[in-house]
This record gives sequence, structure tokens and C-alpha cells, in this order.
Amino acid sequence: MNEPKKEAPPPRPATTVLLLRPSQPGDAASPLEVFMVVRHHQIDSFSGALVFPGGKLEDADGSASLRARCGGADAIGDAELKFRVAGVREAFEECGVLLARKRGQRALIAAADLKGIEERWRAKLAKDEASIVDMVEAEDLEIATDLMTPYAHWITPTFVPKRFDTWFFLAEAPEDQVALHDGSESTDSVWIGPQEAIDEATAGKRTLVHATTKNLELLAEGKTVGGAIAAAKVRKIVTVQPWVEARDGKKFLHIPEGAGYRNLIREMPPSGGVPQTGR
Repeated sequence: MNEPKKEAPPPRPATTVLLLRPSQPGDAASPLEVFMVVRHHQIDSFSGALVFPGGKLEDADGSASLRARCGGADAIGDAELKFRVAGVREAFEECGVLLARKRGQRALIAAADLKGIEERWRAKLAKDEASIVDMVEAEDLEIATDLMTPYAHWITPTFVPKRFDTWFFLAEAPEDQVALHDGSESTDSVWIGPQEAIDEATAGKRTLVHATTKNLELLAEGKTVGGAIAAAKVRKIVTVQPWVEARDGKKFLHIPEGAGYRNLIREMPPSGGVPQTGR
């Protein structure tokens, strides 16, 4: 008798943030750089890979009480808002960048004010000893969800045992905040040009998972921070869930047309290894 085919595990909602800055401080026309971290080798998801900051959604990210504390929330539906909130939280937890304002102000939190907030909340959030609701209410903050630009939507293929339903967002990093890896989930960090990251992976100097490579390729086309954000705002986001097709004794990983990516087909390694498709 044939064994029943196992159902694919449901993907877990997650958010990834591409923090951008001009390579020359204060020069918006200079080539963009993106902040990336190296995943800790003891973490099973994308161990040792160079990735964008991000992680799984938490229940508090979708708290109804946060809507009044989210910038531009009137134009953002509940389903999307929680992914944006999660992105702000993950950027703060993983690299210490807080996309938030004091309520009633337009400017983002300055480095001088951020220091105290970080000391009081960053470790607690990372250890699940407090939620983002606790932090924004205690510090009287507005989350800058209006500065998070939707960029891509990827779902891990059904043949991968650990699956994620991930929204990617672009955000320009505040000029006076210093991004730095947390030393726990990530062990190193770098501001790097998108094409440089791809080239270093091609040369064997870095490890990139499939989704990261494709989104770096797309990001490289934007050239500047403003160019990348403007392109993302007009590009239609098409959900990408890669699938495998066999042809002439080889296996090929496909992604759908229409999402803005080039090179939609990638040959899989002969060993049967699967290019991971996370962040």
C-alpha cells in the first residue's frame, strides 16, 4: 500500500526589513547600501547565512490597541499593519534601529533618546519578557509604520519542512541611529551594496539563501535609496512561492512571472540539496 502523502506544514507569518542608507552620508544620490546580518550557526533557520533582519510575527504585533499608535494607519489594513509593526519590532530587537517617534512629533527618535529606550526594552523584547505594546505605551511612542514600504511577499515552498509566509519591507534607516547585530541570533553585520553582496556570495565569501539573492538583485536595480523606494511603491507585489520542475534528469527551481524579478529559473544542485527560500 502506498503511504499517504504528508501535508505540507502551514507557513508561519514573518516579516523581513531591508534597512537602506546612502553609501555617502548626506548624499541621497550616492549608491544605496542595505543592512544585513549573519545568522548564528546554532540557529537552524539559515544558519551562517547573510540575511536581512526579520522574524516571526508575535500576537502583540496585531494588537488592536496599536492602531492608534501607528503612523499612516488609516491607509493600512489590519492584515498588513501587523506585518509592518513586526518589522519595526524586529529591526529594533535585531539591530537596535527604532523606527518610531515620540507621539505628536514628526521626527524619528534621535540617538540620544534611543539609548535609554534601548536599555529599558531591547533585551526584554528579545527575551519575550515584554511586548511592543508595553514599550510604545510606556514610552508614549508612535510606530513609524508609514515609513515601511511593502517590497515583496515570499512563501516557502511546500517541500521545505520549516515554512514561512514572509512580507518584505523597505525603510530608510535614521541617519543618527547606529545599526548593530544583537550577538544572539546574529553574529556579525554589515552595510553593503546589493551587487557587492551577490558578488561576494558568487565568489564563495558569503552564503545567501535564494530569496535573499533575488531581492538583492531587485534592490540593485533601484541604485539609490530614493530610487529603490519609489520603484517599490509602483511595483505590483506578486506572491512568490517557488516550485520544482524536473527536466532532462535535472531539477529546476521556479518563481512566477510578474513579481519584478529576472532569471526566474534556477538549476538545483545535483546532490538534491534545496536552495532555501527565506529572508
